[in-house]
Amino acid sequence: MRQRYIVAYDVSDPKRLREIFKKMRGFGDPVQYSVFQCDLSTVEKILMISEVSKIINHSVDQVIIIDIGPAEGRGDHCIEVMGCSKPPRERHAVVV
Repeated sequence: MRQRYIVAYDVSDPKRLREIFKKMRGFGDPVQYSVFQCDLSTVEKILMISEVSKIINHSVDQVIIIDIGPAEGRGDHCIEVMGCSKPPRERHAVVV
């Protein structure tokens, strides 16, 4: 079963910021600057953490992963957006 996660990051270096954005595009959909919605299996979550961990500087950057429950059946009811909303992309393969 897939879980829905909100992943937000605060990365201080512009190069690392671009790298993490590109990497996260393989795991989910951007909903705001530095915020992604990801529907992941347990294995995909572990892979995402591993890949992101290789990019960030653990002493100055921060990544927050929030589990908001099962992806199936929740739809978009658990997330409310005010202002310009971005439509979700079609399901994509995980980029490694």
